[in-house]
Parts: sequence; structure tokens; C-alpha cells
Amino acid sequence: MNENLFSSFTTPVMMGLPIVTLVIMFPLLMFPHPNRLINNRLVSMQQWFTHLIYKQMMTIHNTKGQTWALMLVSLILFIGSTNLLGLLPHSFTPTTQLSMNLGMAIPLWAGTVITGFRNKTKASTAHFLPQGTPMPLIPMLVMIETISLFIQPIALAVRLTANITAGHLLMHLIGGATLALMNINMPIAMVTFIILILLTILEFAVALIQAYVFTLLVSLYLHDNT
Repeated sequence: MNENLFSSFTTPVMMGLPIVTLVIMFPLLMFPHPNRLINNRLVSMQQWFTHLIYKQMMTIHNTKGQTWALMLVSLILFIGSTNLLGLLPHSFTPTTQLSMNLGMAIPLWAGTVITGFRNKTKASTAHFLPQGTPMPLIPMLVMIETISLFIQPIALAVRLTANITAGHLLMHLIGGATLALMNINMPIAMVTFIILILLTILEFAVALIQAYVFTLLVSLYLHDNT
């Protein structure tokens, strides 16, 4: 049972080789590039959605922060499309892998921190020691602020991994319960099936919300360092 329950989170393999790279590149097919002067409805909707994301993410940033616009828009589109594709039957969701989420969170967090120390050295250093701190508490507060700074990318990755994994596991469990109850009690099976449909709709919302939350937190870290 446990093996079947977690089988959807194992990296897919073809001919003994992991194909996770191909899975990660697959969302690119969802965003066609305009190759003519007049766009179709899909490209126009894509451009409208991209412009909406840009307005939501970049309004709080100054000129230096807006140089990250392409990175942040690409990040939310990649995470959102990957989460949505993972809801398809017999598919694989790369964002359920903590290693991949750490691979996204750590470089982005490190980039914002390095940007802060390069452009706002005094302000970035001042975050480690709040103004008016009593002398005996200075070592402890510096240690606490340092730990909280290094926990930020771990929190980003764990939050995304936990939310996506929990939703997939819950859908798997309720789906298995529905199939088992169909041979025992059909009315109860119908109730669990309705719950499964509602949970699936919720998971579509969670897939987009988690992409937005991940990118928004990176944007806030960038705002604090520019």
C-alpha cells in the first residue's frame, strides 16, 4: 500500500535513465511564441496574463528591482504550469521533490541577499541588529537574525513541497476509498466521489496559489534588498 501511495512521487525512468529533465521542459509547450503580426486568442490571453503578473509583482519595486521582472514572471509561470500538469492522471509533479524546490529557492534567495549587500550594505547589515538593542542581548539577536536569514530558502522550498505533496496524497487516498466503497456502499461512495471532485477543484486553486506565494515571497525578499 505504501509503495503504491508514494509511487507517483518517484522520478520517472525510461530505459534506466531519469527523464525528469524532459518533464521539467514540457511546460514550455503550454506557452506558444507569437510568430505572426496578428496573435490568436491563446497568445493574446497569455500576454494578458503575463502583463497582469508583471503589474502585481513589480509595482512595489524600484528601478533595480524591476530588472528581475523576467525572472519572476518566468518563475511563476513555470511553477504554476508544472503544478497544473502534475494533476493529470499518471503524471509526475517535479515540485513534489524537495531537491528541485531547494534548487529554485536557494539561488533566488542568494541572489537577493547578494544584491542587498552590494547595493545597500549598511541597511542589509543593520537587519542583523535592531536599533536600541541592549548590550547583553546583541550576540543572541545577531545569531537569531542570522539563523532566520538562512532559514528563508528552506521555508520557501518546504512550503511548496508540503502543500503540493499533501494535496496529491489526499486525492490518492480519497480516490482509493471511493473505489473500495463502490463494491460495499454505493451512496457513501457517491459522497466520497463528490468530495474528490471538490478536492480536485481545490487542488487546481492550490497549484496556482502556491506558485504565486513562492514568487511573491521571492519578490518581497528582493524588495527588502533593493
